[in-house]
Amino acid sequence: MRRADRLFSLVQLIRGKQFTTAHLLASRLEVSLRTIYRDVADLQKQGVPIEGEAGVGYRMGAHFDLPPLMFTHDEARAMAAASRIAQQWLDPALALAMQGAMSRILSVLPASMRVEMERMPVYAQLQGLRKEEASNLQALREAAQRMQLVALTYQDADQQPTERIVSPLGCFYWGKVWTLAAWCDLRHDFRSFRIDRISHLQVLDTHFQHRTGRTLQDMLRQQSCRPVSA
Repeated sequence: MRRADRLFSLVQLIRGKQFTTAHLLASRLEVSLRTIYRDVADLQKQGVPIEGEAGVGYRMGAHFDLPPLMFTHDEARAMAAASRIAQQWLDPALALAMQGAMSRILSVLPASMRVEMERMPVYAQLQGLRKEEASNLQALREAAQRMQLVALTYQDADQQPTERIVSPLGCFYWGKVWTLAAWCDLRHDFRSFRIDRISHLQVLDTHFQHRTGRTLQDMLRQQSCRPVSA
């Protein structure tokens, strides 16, 4: 059982009885007494009004209502860091969705945890992706999700343009550089295209099917996750 699930179950067990012993909680959750004591202490630090003490028993304070979301402080910090990076380096649609998700999360967290998230000392560069690059990233991601062929004009490392028809399989972030993993009809093989070298693309109405030997899993097995020049 994941720790987040265990904490949720722990709260439910305590609030379900007038008084609950640590031994009963440990038995129900199949963990040690030491784990129960640590989990209860962590929940109390997060503001859950659990009354009682180790060796005696626990009960939930009056007027307690379980919030829709509950995170540890480290989980909240991780969410804040991931959101800051994502909003600069994802495509516009996902960046906007991330911003909305964070607003919802912040609205249900305790005030002290919100302050910690805002003070998280991890930042992303403000310039992020160029507008055209971000737009292309979104179009390619959505085409991969819908399994639509894409026609693109691509410049190789020598700045020589080529026209390609590809089956987009996935987008990979390598640190300031996004690549498209795809099956290339011109090369009859897997290729990775740097998205910042795509000068034009058009998502076609034609859909493709996953075929044995042409899936993303096949590409990763073949190339061991290393990008291959287009």
